[in-house]
Amino acid sequence: MDVDPTRALPPVLRTHLDDYADYLRLERGRSEHTVRAYLGDVTSLLEYLCRDRPDVTLAQLAQLDLRVLRGWLGGQAAAGVARTTLARRTSSAKGFTAWAQRTGRMELDPGVRLAAPKSHRTLPPVLRQDHAAEAMAAAESGAAQEDPIALRDRLIVELLYSTGIRVGELCGLDVADIDNERRVVRVLGKGNKERVVPFGRPAEDAIAAWLRAGRPELANTRSGDALLLGRRGGRLDQRQARSVVHDVVQAVPGAPDLAPHGLRHSAATHLLEGGADLRVVQEVLGHSSLATTQLYTHVSVARLRAVHDQAHPRA
Repeated sequence: MDVDPTRALPPVLRTHLDDYADYLRLERGRSEHTVRAYLGDVTSLLEYLCRDRPDVTLAQLAQLDLRVLRGWLGGQAAAGVARTTLARRTSSAKGFTAWAQRTGRMELDPGVRLAAPKSHRTLPPVLRQDHAAEAMAAAESGAAQEDPIALRDRLIVELLYSTGIRVGELCGLDVADIDNERRVVRVLGKGNKERVVPFGRPAEDAIAAWLRAGRPELANTRSGDALLLGRRGGRLDQRQARSVVHDVVQAVPGAPDLAPHGLRHSAATHLLEGGADLRVVQEVLGHSSLATTQLYTHVSVARLRAVHDQAHPRA
């Protein structure tokens, strides 16, 4: 059972956080994973504010000095919290106080002048193309005997790598979202934005094998319309998908340890290395900003640099 991150707060603050969580889910379309992360960040802020002020209410927060908010971030920075995490927590706090002011819970927004620390965007780990091919081949070989779990696991890695979709999007797929004739999948992404993503023939084969010999063996009354199923027939969850990706990639000698997002990174990088237009990759990945997609061009440049250094006589 999940532990309520707001349990240590005064009841009035917990009530407002519950309302904020509903806003994130219903109006912003955030996933449960994202909602939990935001609530954890905001709870950390409110606990800091309440630490020496047990009578703090939401209406009083706007009267607190901006230095207190900066002190919250400064304390975490001193504790070694990563810049990317600090940036996210700042964004979470600003989003919460803006919502509270907008909904009349606060007269002023104390977070409006709270600046987020600049995060250093690091290159994500990716598979080399030969490592990716080896991982896919191993998953295909493991499914040769048409064991239902092996067929499912092959489809998990094939779809993640072929489409570059997020693991949450993968687990949310229904059978009707697959169009094998056109080789596209309909995906419901962040903010409930729908997009159509193509997939390759190996993924097409994996889908056909799973629907023919895998899914019928696991399906039961709990399955509903879910494309991918757990051992007990319910919809596959993200934890199971992560475990599958870890096991498949770990078996490839020399490959980095990847989570499902690593296959997404790899798909984007390999598309760009193959000459795909940046805006096409943006559409495939479902990025709202081209700047996010441009991170992958840095990965490809790094790969280009390595190849040049190895192959050019005057490198």
